[in-house]
Amino acid sequence: MSYTAASSGDAPPLDRSPGVAETGPRRRPWSRSWWTERRDGGPAWERPALAGLLVAAAVAYLVGLGASGWANSFYSAAVQAGSVSWKAFLFGSSDAGNSITVDKPPASLWVMALSVRIFGLSSWSILVPQALVGVATIGVLYAAVRRHFSAAAALLSGVVLLLTPVAALMFRFNNPDALLVLLMTLAAYTVLRALEHGRTRWLVAAGALIGLGFLTKQLQVFLVVPALAVTYLAFGPPRVGRRVVQLLAAGAALLVTAGWWVALVELWPAASRPYIGGSTDNSFLGLTLGYNGLGRLTGEETGSVGGGFGGGAGGAGGSMWGETGITRLFTAEFGGQIAWLIPGALLMAVVALVLLRRQPRGDGQRAQVVLWLSWLLVTGLTFSFMSGIIHAYYSVALAPAVAALVGVTVSLLWSRRSQPLALGALAVATATTAVWSFVLLSRSADFVPWLSWVVLVAGLVAAVGLVATAVRPSLTKAAAGVALAASLAGPLAYTVQTVSTAHTGSIVSAGPTVAGAVGGPVGMGRPGGFGGAQADGAGRAFGGAAATGGTAEMGGPGGMAGGMGGLLNGSTPSAELVALLEADASSYRWVAATVGANNAAGYQLATQESVMPIGGFNGTDASPTLEQFQAWVTEGKIHYFIPGRTGGEGQGTAAAITAWVEANFTAQTVGSTTVYDLTAGS
Repeated sequence: MSYTAASSGDAPPLDRSPGVAETGPRRRPWSRSWWTERRDGGPAWERPALAGLLVAAAVAYLVGLGASGWANSFYSAAVQAGSVSWKAFLFGSSDAGNSITVDKPPASLWVMALSVRIFGLSSWSILVPQALVGVATIGVLYAAVRRHFSAAAALLSGVVLLLTPVAALMFRFNNPDALLVLLMTLAAYTVLRALEHGRTRWLVAAGALIGLGFLTKQLQVFLVVPALAVTYLAFGPPRVGRRVVQLLAAGAALLVTAGWWVALVELWPAASRPYIGGSTDNSFLGLTLGYNGLGRLTGEETGSVGGGFGGGAGGAGGSMWGETGITRLFTAEFGGQIAWLIPGALLMAVVALVLLRRQPRGDGQRAQVVLWLSWLLVTGLTFSFMSGIIHAYYSVALAPAVAALVGVTVSLLWSRRSQPLALGALAVATATTAVWSFVLLSRSADFVPWLSWVVLVAGLVAAVGLVATAVRPSLTKAAAGVALAASLAGPLAYTVQTVSTAHTGSIVSAGPTVAGAVGGPVGMGRPGGFGGAQADGAGRAFGGAAATGGTAEMGGPGGMAGGMGGLLNGSTPSAELVALLEADASSYRWVAATVGANNAAGYQLATQESVMPIGGFNGTDASPTLEQFQAWVTEGKIHYFIPGRTGGEGQGTAAAITAWVEANFTAQTVGSTTVYDLTAGS
């Protein structure tokens, strides 16, 4: 089935003038005929290569997945709650008793909770959907690039995404970022489809996908909107007025897709729904505009994790979350996660736009360069200058843009390598990537120490070889192969290390130990700072160690172990405590209450019974009030109270509840954990 001409009422289709010549009838990428016939007269290896890429991704994301256990137990507990309570499922509650929600909307939890409902609660039933999301993201990126580029360009884009360390981390983890990245990539794909014939339905689909992204991680999804809107406004086939109307229709789809759930939460009587975790006013709109919104940009995150750890600045031009500025993505904290190919990609993108400057306005290849470049710039600059909470794994939002930009620009420049500017750009980008990879690998000097020198020498030799192909064409294949290998060796090594390492806790990072990385608020993971060693109950404070794969260890002076496995992780209750909580559990709405959602998560996952997380994520939310807690105790709805870890009793109502329980009930010790029986009378 070939493409047909646009109907008389349609604008002309997007000019597809290719950088790499393609012949034969065009076929829709995901139509049935695409799977049974070679598409666009493309190479015979295309289908097997794509299948091999997706299989490799599945292997990378699935093998050894269970080693991470509950991964981020904060979200795993919410998944467990949603698997046994539809109300908890709807709101994204931390507990099936529906006392409080997680501090994000619930779309990513819905996917995992449905899996748990089907297959039962396990590490695999929680994490496999995330891995499949990763495989799907690579497939969608391939399809997006393939709209206007060769199979080789699309394959290179998919390979680069597969070998991005932070992507390997997030697609094997249960944070919302995995689904967020898939939805953003799908939105980019639908906009590229809209560019072809100017059909509104594809833009409406893009708006709906952004709306789902909002229900996944709130305002972060909007960072990709400028790239999508600018690309369509600049290159869409219809007249400019119609383009504006179409984008307004996409905005309406966004509002409907995201707004139904927001309206439901805001209009639902607060007394009969869970408290909105992370907010200061029990309002999802307040959470959106505060802690998860403008507060992330300004650092004024009232009610956030920052409120729990206190202030502190990261130095000049910084915050408690580290220094801000144009170089943030290239620091020890972020560089090995995402930045391996960014310098070379930016250079090649600029040259590609110069080479394409005389193309017709509707040129599809130029549209793709603009889309991926603007995605990278807007998101990257936002991450670089935001003063609020930011973790290295947030950079996964850049991964599709970097991967696609590398694929399309390499393809464009390679197809024009007879021009000195294109060939020179390829050579300089190769040399730049080799030098930058040497710097990144040197930051983890104990990790495959010989690799940095091999990459540097091979990359520089390849750069010289690329220049030499102008007079010695016989060197072309060898130079290109060495350049590709040298450019991808560093991220490949980090990705292999990432997929072979277990990751647990609320703050994780990809790759090996990196000198100078912090991993969270300034001071976290450093000697004397907050760390990751967790107690099996109430008796121990947050330790001074960061954990890699769940093992407490320091990442070196001033450094942070890659993986940060145990930072802010769930508790591990003893067998005696689990037996105590499970006894007569059906008689209570909550088998226990404790301060902090991470603390509660360990007890809840071990028993699969509802445990109330007083104060939410870090014990500072005003949920529940002392009066409400006292009423529930009087009504016999809570069986036990387990104090927070030393130094972690929370603030405000959590501290008041702790003081009231300690003053009115008798403590007992179960294993190493202090427990108060709230049904024994005061």
